[in-house]
Amino acid sequence: METQSIRTAIDQHWSASAAGDLDAEHAIYHDDAVCEYPQSGEVIHGRRNLQALRGHHPGKPSGFKVRRIVGAGNLWVSEYEINYQGKRAFTVSIMEFRDGKVAHEVQYFADPFDAPAWRAQWVERER
Repeated sequence: METQSIRTAIDQHWSASAAGDLDAEHAIYHDDAVCEYPQSGEVIHGRRNLQALRGHHPGKPSGFKVRRIVGAGNLWVSEYEINYQGKRAFTVSIMEFRDGKVAHEVQYFADPFDAPAWRAQWVERER
């Protein structure tokens, strides 16, 4: 699958995820896709299980912002922010494609933190 087609599929995936459209969101995955959440030690086997898990999330996202998508060939990385009940989670998704669909995904979730004052002279604040 060419780069532009994969990029379009990823854009559609994140748009559907932000809109809460579970069917469109999960169209990007192979039936036998594997998704890992390393921070919790969970591994989800199969598109149906992944869709069911996300469909039963008690704190459905109220905001979603893609920060950046980069990739080439069959390996793509997305950085995005999700707002769960007023709390932001910074997220990285690493997707490996096989035959135009995601075969393996790893997602990392991180909470925001306050920047320490000692490094203020070297940084620019984004927020």
